[in-house]
Amino acid sequence: MPRDAVRRRLLAAAAQSFAERGYEDSKLEDIAHTAGFTKGAVYSNFAGKAELFGAVLGAGADTEFSLVMDEIRDAEHFAEAVGAASRTVARRIVGDAGRGQLALEFAARAARDEGTREILTPLRRLQRAAASRSIGQVAEHTGAELVAAPDVAALILHCLCNGLSNERIADPEAIDAAAVEQALTTVLTALVVRPAETDTETPRNP
Repeated sequence: MPRDAVRRRLLAAAAQSFAERGYEDSKLEDIAHTAGFTKGAVYSNFAGKAELFGAVLGAGADTEFSLVMDEIRDAEHFAEAVGAASRTVARRIVGDAGRGQLALEFAARAARDEGTREILTPLRRLQRAAASRSIGQVAEHTGAELVAAPDVAALILHCLCNGLSNERIADPEAIDAAAVEQALTTVLTALVVRPAETDTETPRNP
């Protein structure tokens, strides 16, 4: 079986195990068995449980980023991109509470364990860098002027999404899809000085 196919099956089994049992109670032997492999297959692809855990979170973040980019790629105005991105992220936060719980658990472990932090830190940096690039590209395409540099805007949004996910876990009745979408839309709109559609029909660079 191709290596990438093995990794995909291991990641799917790991995601299921971590979501159902949490990090501590998930066993590599059980994950490997669910995927149809031996424990050796896990160590052939990942250094250990912490790295596998980080890979599961990274795969989920990549999926969300791809979904958002698919929704905003053809947006002609910044407000249109804001609406599409907010709806997509809100659906993910509300519809996939398990991933939010995993991220919270991993962050808590990283605060106490250097090995976990060494896995989480580059993952978070990659996520912020990808968000920064996409924000810059959308702003340039739509002619929007940003209040802050793309990397600062990405940091703000990254923290907001993590915070909304945590609040959803704590109070799902109040923090529904509408509330999440409204919060994201409000902050994204505030990051723009002047969206292109309120100024001129011709996009211009910041």
